[in-house]
Amino acid sequence: MLSATAQHAIRALAQMAQLPEGGSILGRELAESAGIPSNFLAKIMLVLRNAGVIDATRGLGGGYRLLQDPNRITLMQVVELFDGISARPKCFLGEKHGCNDEEACSAHSGWKVVCDAYLQFMTTTTIADIGPDEVCPRLRLHSLSK
Repeated sequence: MLSATAQHAIRALAQMAQLPEGGSILGRELAESAGIPSNFLAKIMLVLRNAGVIDATRGLGGGYRLLQDPNRITLMQVVELFDGISARPKCFLGEKHGCNDEEACSAHSGWKVVCDAYLQFMTTTTIADIGPDEVCPRLRLHSLSK
């Protein structure tokens, strides 16, 4: 349901959420720990920076850092930055059907249950909620050296 770009963005933010407040991480370290190609990560981080989610600082002591509290960044906010309106599922049979509760397609009742559960999860789950169970040791070392 999510694009690879949105998945990468969520993974990167989940890694960053493990840093101490105000901590930063170098792009190459974040790319490695989140399993994202470095050149792809740079494009993702540009979108997140333009949206005011992160900050990027160049040079000695630089790196990426969260500008927003990870407890307040929902998965849907992130996914919509990359997937736009398609982040919210529509008719199971496609856009041309455009069904709704009043004019439902044959799959509407079952698909509505799935969509409602998906939207509930995406709009109530935050980046902080999905962070890795164990912080990458390299992240921990980098944040302590600041």
